[in-house]
Amino acid sequence: MTEPRDRTRWAFTESGPWEVREPDLTWMAGIDVLRASVRRQVPLLTNRRRLPDLGRFATVTARLGGALAGWAARERRHGGSESRAGLSRRLRVAAEHLGPTYIKLAQIISSGEGLFPPELVEEFRRCRDQVPAEDFGTVRAVVEGDLGCALEETFSSFDPVPLAAASIAQVHCARLRTGEEVVVKVQRPTIRSAVHRDLKVMAWLAPMLVGRIPISALANPPALVELFAETIGEELDFRLEAQNMLDVAEVFAELDQRGYVVARPHPHLVTRRVLVMERLHGFAFEDLDALRDADIDTEAVIRTGVLGFTEGCLVHGIFHGDLHAGNLFITPEGRIALMDFGITARLTPLERSAFLRLMLSGAVGDVRTQIEAFRDLGALPADTDIDDVMHELGLDRAPMDPSSLSQEELLGEIQRIVKSLLAMGARLPKVLMLYVKNMVFLDGAIALLAPDLDIVGEMARLSTHMATTHGETLARDAGMDLGSFEADRGAIRAGFGIVDGDSDAPVTYRELKARRDLIRRRLG
Repeated sequence: MTEPRDRTRWAFTESGPWEVREPDLTWMAGIDVLRASVRRQVPLLTNRRRLPDLGRFATVTARLGGALAGWAARERRHGGSESRAGLSRRLRVAAEHLGPTYIKLAQIISSGEGLFPPELVEEFRRCRDQVPAEDFGTVRAVVEGDLGCALEETFSSFDPVPLAAASIAQVHCARLRTGEEVVVKVQRPTIRSAVHRDLKVMAWLAPMLVGRIPISALANPPALVELFAETIGEELDFRLEAQNMLDVAEVFAELDQRGYVVARPHPHLVTRRVLVMERLHGFAFEDLDALRDADIDTEAVIRTGVLGFTEGCLVHGIFHGDLHAGNLFITPEGRIALMDFGITARLTPLERSAFLRLMLSGAVGDVRTQIEAFRDLGALPADTDIDDVMHELGLDRAPMDPSSLSQEELLGEIQRIVKSLLAMGARLPKVLMLYVKNMVFLDGAIALLAPDLDIVGEMARLSTHMATTHGETLARDAGMDLGSFEADRGAIRAGFGIVDGDSDAPVTYRELKARRDLIRRRLG
């Protein structure tokens, strides 16, 4: 069979239900203006000078206030993990009572392992599937309203029971009258107004919560609300999501990353609240037994996942911003099928240059350039004195092994670093949070699918591949000389907190996890 012409441009399946041709994409008209307009709304929605809906403000205040009061009266006195677990549980219950907007925020936090306390992440993971589905009559009304015709005029069958229901939308399996099997993503009818209303309330409350909720010092409530507003704004228009699908698929094709596959959006059946796309099939990412039975090389899947994510980010400045097990699966051919492109990171030239310098300098142990890269990503103020940062954080001294510290020493060191960072004005910008979230997911994926992979060796090979394959582009855009680039395994080991032993010795994920578990136990 002849390969579909659209597959030369996009990372699609070999035989699609239709061919994507840009002139046919009627929903793409004015898409760039639309995206810019959505971004311009963020400051308006998070501007604290605009009074929120007082009724909603009272409801949210009562729920969050009750959660904090209950925690202060009971779990707070115990301190440590018990205190954090109690607060996390109360905040999760409050989020579920407050509805889809707060559940969505909880879901974003739930995939931020490493950025937020494990108790909060674990508790908020329970929010992922807690949103009741809309009844079929409501779904029909949204689909017919946006497509402008009766459901039966477009679909020969439409499963009234959703395949999945989330806070923003739900997904139904269907078949077009022309015979193609599809998936239909349908937005909840009132979610847009609810999100806008809740963002205004969040913007009012966030400054009052600074220092009162021990979640993450660098992702303080006001910054978290701003990030949430930036993230969810584009999710509320499925035309932007469809464009994200095409842009990411185009990047994978340009990189010849055929280990990834993206569903084709329909040329005509895409609106603000309805997205019809090709249906793909495969194995759940966490179904290790099924993957083994299908003779899928899980280590190859991991290498594909890490390389594709890294190249998309560093070479083209775009990546899927919400990797988790519910947003991808593995096809029978062993490819990674990505879903749900509502959160897609698009880097500015400065951000992309900073990410390039962050990765390449990390591979050779250039700490100063790494700090400069963090500053240029917005994690530190633009006028930050790099020498002061290195001195305050102890980065101008030999690295230490955290597993060699006592509990008191480890806690004291963490508190010192956090205090210093806050004094410097450190924050967690959107693109950095999405990048770290994805790296944390990939870290967990390695634990599941390739626990005996040599992490240090893979990082060294990845850095060398980037420098050799894309050296000219990266050198120009990062402003670094890569002519004599050579990954430093010792520096990579130090980045994982391993400062002893033979720098050429492999470090498997199992060994790395054992070290992390030791540190967690010492932290209590």
